[in-house]
Amino acid sequence: MTDFTPAPIPSGRQTLNGTDFMTDAKGSLTPVELIRPQDVLQDETVRKILGFAQALSEQVARFKEHTFEDIGDFEALLAQEYDETIGGVKGNKTLMSYDGLFKVAVQVADHIDFGPELQIAKGLIDECLNEWAADSRPEIRAIVTRAFNTDKVGQINRSEVFMLLRLDINDERWRRAMQAIRDAMRIVGSKTYVRCYRRETNDGAWQPITIDLAKA
Repeated sequence: MTDFTPAPIPSGRQTLNGTDFMTDAKGSLTPVELIRPQDVLQDETVRKILGFAQALSEQVARFKEHTFEDIGDFEALLAQEYDETIGGVKGNKTLMSYDGLFKVAVQVADHIDFGPELQIAKGLIDECLNEWAADSRPEIRAIVTRAFNTDKVGQINRSEVFMLLRLDINDERWRRAMQAIRDAMRIVGSKTYVRCYRRETNDGAWQPITIDLAKA
């Protein structure tokens, strides 16, 4: 990281009457000479890492901003030339290098929440399962249980709810329950993602260019 300039981070120290002090977590000033060396070193290490992290975060933000500007400029030129725009459903699009070895994919993902109709669906599904009893497959019960169990923040399991919609069950109450689920869906926002890929040959597998720290 020596060739990467960190962002300025406060030192956490101040000098009073010729004595260096550090502020503890309670806001009290403690003379540096009375603090354990390992605590001083830990403080310096954290601030050093945060300096690089802050600079990197700002650089990624600038990269995202410039990326959307570059794509917007390119699409504006296309619109002038052909009176048309590129892209698919919801603004999804892929830009490819001429040699086919690099691509930039823009994907728009909807954020979906569920309205009160979902509880109606749950009641209808419970009716089905109770009536089917021993005849109902355990995997269906497991999907239903996972779908309506809330996670730590009180959200239902969306992927399992969508799994219910893929089950082909010929029961009028089940079909009404699935319609209730569809009616319960609310698009409450969307987020646009940019993903970059490269490959060594034209028939090679695409490899993502990682920006996520956890996956780097």
